[in-house]
Order: sequence, then C-alpha cells, then structure tokens
Amino acid sequence: MPNLDTARAWYADADPVHDFDHVRRVYRLAEKIALAEGADLEIVRAAALLHDAAGSDPADRARRAQHQHASAEFAAELLSAEGWERERIEAVQHCIRAHRFRDASEPPRTLEAKVLFEADKLDAIGAVGVARVIAYCVAASRPFYFPPSQRFLDTGEREPDEPYTAYHEYLFKLGKLKDRMFTGTGRALAEERHRVLSDFFQNLAAEWNGEK
Repeated sequence: MPNLDTARAWYADADPVHDFDHVRRVYRLAEKIALAEGADLEIVRAAALLHDAAGSDPADRARRAQHQHASAEFAAELLSAEGWERERIEAVQHCIRAHRFRDASEPPRTLEAKVLFEADKLDAIGAVGVARVIAYCVAASRPFYFPPSQRFLDTGEREPDEPYTAYHEYLFKLGKLKDRMFTGTGRALAEERHRVLSDFFQNLAAEWNGEK
C-alpha cells in the first residue's frame, strides 16, 4: 500500500499548485470524508496519493490537461506490482479518472470516487484555494485580476485580448464547486470554505474597482 512517505517522490517536480502539499491535504480531507461516509479507506487513500502522480510537469500543459489518465495508468502499474487484485486497481483508477472538474467524460460513480472528487475540490476553495489560484496565475505570468468582459460573464468565453485571471477562474469554476459536492460531509465542509473564497473575491473586485 503506498503511503505519504513513498508518494513524496512522485511530486518532486510538480507545479506549486499540484505539489506534494496539495496531495497531503487531499489525502487528509479524503480520509475524513471516507470515515464519515463509510467509504473503502484503502481505495480512497491510494487514489488520493496517486491522483496527480503523472503529468505534473508545469512546463507540459498538454500533458497536465490529461493527467488523470496518465495517473490512472501509473496507479495500475504500481498497485499491480504490489499484488493488488484487478478489481480494486480498477476502483482506484476510476477514482483518479473521475476527479477532474473540466473532464466530465467519466463522472464519479462510486462512493470512493465521489470522496476523492470532493477532497480535491475542497482544496481548491477556502483560504488555501485562494492562495493556490493566485500562485497558479503568478507561475503562469498571468494577472490575478482583470475586469471580466460581458461576454465572459454571459458565456464563459473571453474576448480576444482578455486575460484569464484568478478572478475568471473563480467565476468559471471555483465559485461553483460548493454545489458539486456529493456527500453530506463534503457539503458541510464546503460551506465555510465557499464563504471564505467568495468573500475574498467579492472584496477583491470591489477594491479594484474603487467601490471600497
């Protein structure tokens, strides 16, 4: 069974948003939700440790966009070498493939996949979520705020000269994650984190526009 100590090496070259600290936080959140909801802890722990293990090179954005598939394959190789049964390996792989917000091709079907999805998304909101999205913008040389166009507000599509900022990500994704929780435990954890996230971005926009 992989553990936090062995997982650290898989994320040595990861970007600062999907690094080992992120994985460790997701692992702890997933444990908390799994225990409360009665999920299979072994499946959840393995999936949490491995969910970003491949395709984490910040310089390779195309591979990053498909990292759930690469990570699922890496998980199969590692767990097979450890002697896991095929059925349980496939359960871990499903959790990993189903954890991305931007890929709805394989939605979470099992309780364990729902737990990982929730834990990963909880780490994207709240105070940590604010820090992560701003860190990602800085790493990508993007501004953290730019007034969104009406086109973006209406359709989610930017004007040709419109940068994609942390505030855009809040409008497009982060502000919606509270409503994507599956379990009672996940929904309860998301409420406070959502409030912290929303308060920050609402104040950011107001201060930027001279309203405060």
